[in-house]
Amino acid sequence: MSYLKTEEAGGNQNVPINYTANPESYERQPGESTVHYYGRRLTAIKPVEILTYEATHSGMKRALGRWDLIFVGIGAIIGTGIFVLSGHAAANNAGPAVVISFIIAGFAAALASLSYSELAAMIPVAGSAYTYSYATMGEFVAWIIGWDLILEYAVGAATVAVGWSGYFVAFFHACGVELSPSWTKPPLGWDEATQSFTISPTSHFNVPGFVVVILLTIVLTVGIRESAMVNNVVVVLKLIIVLIFIFGSAKWVDPKNWQPFVPPTTDGDWHHFGVAGIFAAAQQIFFAYIGFDAVTTAALESRDPPRDLPIGIIGSLIICTILYIVVALVLTGVSPYQNLNVAAPVAVAAAATGQQWLLIIVTLGALAGLTSVMLILLLGQPRIFYSMAKDGLLPSIFTKLHPRFKTPYVPTIITGVITAFLGALLPVDLLGNMTSVGTLLAFFLVHVGVLILRFTRPDIPRPFKIPGAGFLWMPIPIVGAAISVLLIAVSDVTTIWRVFIWMAIGFLIYACYGFWHSKINTDPKSAFEQLDEPEDAVI
Repeated sequence: MSYLKTEEAGGNQNVPINYTANPESYERQPGESTVHYYGRRLTAIKPVEILTYEATHSGMKRALGRWDLIFVGIGAIIGTGIFVLSGHAAANNAGPAVVISFIIAGFAAALASLSYSELAAMIPVAGSAYTYSYATMGEFVAWIIGWDLILEYAVGAATVAVGWSGYFVAFFHACGVELSPSWTKPPLGWDEATQSFTISPTSHFNVPGFVVVILLTIVLTVGIRESAMVNNVVVVLKLIIVLIFIFGSAKWVDPKNWQPFVPPTTDGDWHHFGVAGIFAAAQQIFFAYIGFDAVTTAALESRDPPRDLPIGIIGSLIICTILYIVVALVLTGVSPYQNLNVAAPVAVAAAATGQQWLLIIVTLGALAGLTSVMLILLLGQPRIFYSMAKDGLLPSIFTKLHPRFKTPYVPTIITGVITAFLGALLPVDLLGNMTSVGTLLAFFLVHVGVLILRFTRPDIPRPFKIPGAGFLWMPIPIVGAAISVLLIAVSDVTTIWRVFIWMAIGFLIYACYGFWHSKINTDPKSAFEQLDEPEDAVI
């Protein structure tokens, strides 16, 4: 029996592990047909023992404590969902019942947080749902979810950049300075009715959104500790300002603005209002809950992943869900929901109170909130690249760490530049919907992964487990997976097709590169040789 030590985590016990795989099992067997061999390669599972070993020898700085991780989650959760997409969802889908949409999305996220916490504590490595899928469902599914996460984080950060620019303009407007839309709005729009892009004759390039992404990319390249310090300061600031908005606007709430609470369908499109509109809004604002997913991407930089990752995931989600529900009530109570279909809906509500000081403070808070969201999304994206490249599915250049800062600087820079251009050119609603679908797909596979590992690897130590004795834990991942599928199903058809197109591009890259360079399949012995002395691994 081999053991993994837990000294760095503050413990003094050795945790036993069992090896159920060997390198020979990944090689082509005598008499094995070509179809069977290549099919088996697609479903090759990366053993948890190898993942654990890699986590202890990553070379990254372990600088993040539990509060850092909670703030990472809050930093990514409180942002676009509350400051931007809440208005779009209320005006276009749910009306005042967007409050119920936040509850539905929050419930789905809560179920997912439990599954994420179990896997994150058990497999404390970077890569999030990608890594968990590799350990449970095999390489091809892992590639699908990894490619999906690349879309989720890059497009998500671009979505936030567009919203940030809207509040940047609103702040200067509150101060009496008008900025030209020519250089503060994306030139491209999307017409859902005609399924086509539109070009604005008055907008050329979203300069504020572009510049802020570039600046945050530089911060992330410098180091994780510095990035965490910036995030912690920004999170405290935006939490204070969110509370100021709630209490500063509460007496201007007019219950008449909540009537009807669930507006009837008006144009024959079931996405627009009614009960179905509530679920459509829940899908759209689900973007708001991807923050705790970002917590898991920082596992290799956490001081004590098995203990602190669940705390960071669940703690940040509870705090943010409560704030979301309260802000949605105040937002739709102060301003009629029809007025909220703008890039800065919270600023509209603050302006409706007639308090200029509140408008200025709220726009500053929104800028702080959206900045931290971008920071965390841009933090998570390169670490997905890093994990996939470590497995050979992407070129090895993405595994390079900066010699001084110990950050994956190559994917950080590439991600930052691409995201900056996306945010400078594309509209917020198009970007936000794509991100939500990608998030839901990741959540679905995480739930499935928990179910699979409970039965295939019951021997693996689980510092955190989904509550429930016997089989009473099973409804949580099952219901969570079902809700994820339901919310994907109520998405716009064009949004789903765009995700499928992105996946098709990913399949092509995997077929041309990843399949032929996969380390677990092309060189399994080297992957297992690092486990010759597993007792030296510290987690």
